[in-house]
Amino acid sequence: MKKYFFLFIFTFSILNSCTSEKTTTYYLIRHAEKDRSDITNRNPNLNFDGEKRAQNWSNFFKEISLDAVYSTKYNRTIQTATPTSQDKKIEIQFYNPNNLYDSVFKENTKGKVVLIVGHSNTTPAFANAILEENKYNDMDDKDNASLFIISVKGNKKTGKIEKVN
Repeated sequence: MKKYFFLFIFTFSILNSCTSEKTTTYYLIRHAEKDRSDITNRNPNLNFDGEKRAQNWSNFFKEISLDAVYSTKYNRTIQTATPTSQDKKIEIQFYNPNNLYDSVFKENTKGKVVLIVGHSNTTPAFANAILEENKYNDMDDKDNASLFIISVKGNKKTGKIEKVN
């Protein structure tokens, strides 16, 4: 009887380890403060405060093991992502803000920890796409401190927002 009990425990452990899914974690942030001196400039750089915030984001992520860093192809998002990507020695990958969380992106990030840098409208939209629900509204134009944390494990998805100053 003892043999069968140990065989059962062993088999259960093997099956459990084979079926357990890894958690995918997405950290989504909006770009840091941008230069607003030329309102006609559709692709501004970060201003001084934005450069400081980009470095603060890098400090925030210092103890978090990231597998990938994504950004849109705008100066302000790239400049926000750069300090973190350089510290982590991870090349920035680009995503199309018009095509959020498609099957390719989902597969490429499955089981990983990912930073995604976007905009006041794309960051909450991206979080909503991952969660498959309309949970978050567009961000206020002066909100550069919100951090969306979305976790996916199997069919279970959770999301929360933290303020990081």
